[in-house]
Amino acid sequence: MYPNVLVIPMREDLTRLGVTELRTAEEVDEVFSDKKGTHLLIINSVCGCAAGNARPAVKIALEHQIIPEKITTVFAGQDQDATAQARSYIEGYPPSSPSMALFKNGQLVEMIQRHQIEGRTPEEIAYDLTLAFDKHCQ
Repeated sequence: MYPNVLVIPMREDLTRLGVTELRTAEEVDEVFSDKKGTHLLIINSVCGCAAGNARPAVKIALEHQIIPEKITTVFAGQDQDATAQARSYIEGYPPSSPSMALFKNGQLVEMIQRHQIEGRTPEEIAYDLTLAFDKHCQ
């Protein structure tokens, strides 16, 4: 694990946008217990593709007219229990960080994995997110 002082700015990249950070397994379960509506879960990380691609893509996508009702994040490699619990709701996909999962009424409807983030621009990733928002969040 990285020292918290180094990770704080990476956390704040999302929390300053209004994304709710989930730091414990209990917080994750509490959010996922409400199955109504739409929910974007972002699995954050310290890697370069999170900093250069994923978090900037989320920022762009959240400027879209249509966004999920709930937007949360867990930090892989830092908040291990919360991350493991969040991943337990993402069935059918291997652990991937960074990644983004969109849920509708408690069901996983879209998934963007690390291999879909690496080597792509934030704008390309944001475009995929906004297409998912338009499809599932209206």
